[in-house]
Amino acid sequence: MSKYDFDAIIIGGGAAGLTASGIAANFGAKTMMVEQNRLGGDCTWTGCVPSKVLLKAGKVAQKIREASNYGLIDQEPEINFQNVIEHVHETRQKIYEDADDPVIFEDMGIEVVPGSAKFTDNHNIEIDYSDGTVREVSSRYFIICAGASALVPPIDGIDEVPYLTNESLFEIENLSEKMIIIGAGPIGTEMAQAMNRLGTQVTVIDMADRIMLNDDPELAAMLREKLESEGIIFELGVEVKKVSSKNGVTAIISSDGGLKEITGDQLLMATGRSPNINGLGLDEAGIKYSADGIEVNEKCRTNQSHIYACGDITGRYQLTHMSEHMAKMATTNALLKFPMKIDVDHVPWVTYTDPELGHVGATEKQLQLEGTSYETYRFPFSKIDRALTDSEEEGLIKIHARKWDGKIYGVSIYGAHAGELISEYALAMKNGISLRNFADTIHPYPTYGLGARRAADQWYIKNQSEWQVKLVKKIFGYRGEVPDFSDPDRIV
Repeated sequence: MSKYDFDAIIIGGGAAGLTASGIAANFGAKTMMVEQNRLGGDCTWTGCVPSKVLLKAGKVAQKIREASNYGLIDQEPEINFQNVIEHVHETRQKIYEDADDPVIFEDMGIEVVPGSAKFTDNHNIEIDYSDGTVREVSSRYFIICAGASALVPPIDGIDEVPYLTNESLFEIENLSEKMIIIGAGPIGTEMAQAMNRLGTQVTVIDMADRIMLNDDPELAAMLREKLESEGIIFELGVEVKKVSSKNGVTAIISSDGGLKEITGDQLLMATGRSPNINGLGLDEAGIKYSADGIEVNEKCRTNQSHIYACGDITGRYQLTHMSEHMAKMATTNALLKFPMKIDVDHVPWVTYTDPELGHVGATEKQLQLEGTSYETYRFPFSKIDRALTDSEEEGLIKIHARKWDGKIYGVSIYGAHAGELISEYALAMKNGISLRNFADTIHPYPTYGLGARRAADQWYIKNQSEWQVKLVKKIFGYRGEVPDFSDPDRIV
C-alpha cells in the first residue's frame, strides 16, 4: 500500500490542470484536482473564449457597415451591448458545460476539490475550503498549474482610478463612448478592434514604437494600418506618467518632450500577466521560483524531482495550447518516466484580429541573430481566389526556409483564417515536411489552404535554375522565352 493519499495531485483547474488531470486518470493514477475558483481557468472565463465571442460580434457589425463589398447595401448596425455581453456569458457557459464541468472529471475517477492549496512540505498540501474546513493530503507527485493573473504596473495614480483588466472586461454592461487601452500586445490589440467596432472610440498607448512586438514587423505594420483605418488611435513610443479620474479617466503621457492628456470613460489595462506564485507554500516545498514564475526544465520538472509545473505559472508561455502541451509533457514524464521535452521549435501563436496575425517557428530576427542562411518566400492574399470571392484579399504569407531543400524555419501570416493556415505549416514543420513536399501535396480549390500551398510553390519558382529550363527547352524543342528567375517577386 502506498504511503501517500494520492498518486498525483494537480493544483489548478485551467487548461493545464484539466489536461494533466485527465491524462493522469487515464494512466490509472489516483488523482486529485484542486481549484479555488471555477474549472476552465482564464481561457474559458476571462480570456480566449469571451474575447473571441466579442471579436466575432464586432466583426459581424463591421460586415454590416461594409455590406457593399458583397453587393449589398451598407448600413450602420444597431448594437445592444447588453445583448452582446449576454451572448458572451451564454457561450462561455456552454463551453464550460461541454468540457469543464466537474462532473465530467469526477466520472473519470478524479476527486475534484473546490478550495485553495498550499504546500506544508514537499509531499503534503493543506487545502482550505470556502466553508472554513481544512484538509491535509499527501501525494507521490504534484503538478502545479495555478496559472497567472493580469499584471498592472505601478503607474502613478492607478490605485485611485477604476480600471478594467481581462478579468473584469467581460462583466461590464454598458458600452463607453471612449476607452483608453494601455498595452498594444495581443490582448490590447484584439480588444481595441472589438470595442471600436461595437461603437467605442479607442486609443491604445504603449511604450514600444510598434504594436505586436513578437510578430513580424512588416505584417504588424499592416495590421496597425488596418486598425487605424477603422478609427483606432495609437500613441506609441510613449510613457504613461500618470492616470487620474479627471474627466472620467485621464492618462498623461510623454509626447515629443512634453506631456499630453488622453481622456476616456473607461481604462483597460492590457499590460501582461503575472504568475500566481503567492500563497502556494513554494518555500515550504523547497521549490525554486522567481517573480517570472516557477523554474522548470525542458521536461517541466522543478528542482524537486517529484514536483512539476506547467502553463502560465512557469512564465514561459502565455498560450492555452502551450499550457496543454506542457501538461502532457509534465504528466507523462512524472507518471510514466517516459522522457518527453517541450517542443520549443514549433510554437504557433495567433492574434485574432480581423485580419488575423499568426506565426510559427523562428522569426526572421532570430534567424539573423543565429547566422542561419535562409530565403524568404512571399505570397499575397490577393492571389488566393477564395480570398477574392470572400472580399478578404488583404494579407500576406511569409515563409523563411533553407534554399537548397526547402526546410521550413518559420512562417508568418497576416490575413483571413491565418490561425487555420499557420496550423498547416506547424504540422509540416513538426514532421519535417519541406516546401517541396508541401507544394507537391494536392489541396482543394478554391480554399485558403490552397493559398498556403501556392506560397510553398514559390520555393520551386525561385529555385528553378535557368540552365535547367534551357536544357528542357533544348531536349524537347520548346520555343518559349526563358523566364527571368532573378526577379525576387516573381509569382505564378
